[in-house]
Amino acid sequence: MKFISWNVNGIRACIGKGFEESFRLLDADIFCLQETKCQQGQVKLDLPGYYQYWNYANRRGYSGTAIFTKKEPLSVAYGLGIEEHDKEGRVITLEFEDFYFITVYTPNSQSELRRLEYRIQWEKDFLAYLLRLQEKKPVICCGDMNVAHQEIDLKNPKTNHKNAGFTDEERACFDRMLESGFIDTFRYFYPDQEGIYSWWSYRFRAREKNAGWRIDYFITSPALKDRLEDARIHTEIMGSDHCPVELKIKD
Repeated sequence: MKFISWNVNGIRACIGKGFEESFRLLDADIFCLQETKCQQGQVKLDLPGYYQYWNYANRRGYSGTAIFTKKEPLSVAYGLGIEEHDKEGRVITLEFEDFYFITVYTPNSQSELRRLEYRIQWEKDFLAYLLRLQEKKPVICCGDMNVAHQEIDLKNPKTNHKNAGFTDEERACFDRMLESGFIDTFRYFYPDQEGIYSWWSYRFRAREKNAGWRIDYFITSPALKDRLEDARIHTEIMGSDHCPVELKIKD
């Protein structure tokens, strides 16, 4: 099975930059979006063979997630069940026979870290949510987690230390996820790979210079370790300031 996750930084803009062609090219069993930036009825995607699930933020033109899946899930849930967190359309959970599949768009701590305190509470609640699901069946979680975990995961770690996405607090949250047993699948296959990123600022020709960050992930429960087949980051695909990331598992 092949899974794709992509922060499209506005699905309407991405459609104008070749989204549908990339979607067909990647041909995933499950395809997830973050930062859709749309409301219900604003976008109509014709994706034959896929069930579509969208979670919209209350605020217009902000956040939002979507999942397109070839196989109909047993159940679908939106959000974490916590009102404070569920206004921004950040989480969708699909239940299948042998795993839960979650897409997430983790809140950004923002400039001057004005949202860091909220972000840390979100992280605690989200990890607790994953662990509750994992008690029932294994979990596959993907999305823009808005953190570069280690220095190897961004081009300029020294100058970005304590900036949003590379604070000690955010990195410690990711540590806790891994300490709970979850697997960062790209690092599982490529523990020492440098220079592969999933996000580049639109400023300073960052993508052209490959001055990027790896902040988009596929995380899985340890019970799925033997089914992991490959993980990729599609740096060749344009259309957003992020590129798609991929996970393959054995059927």
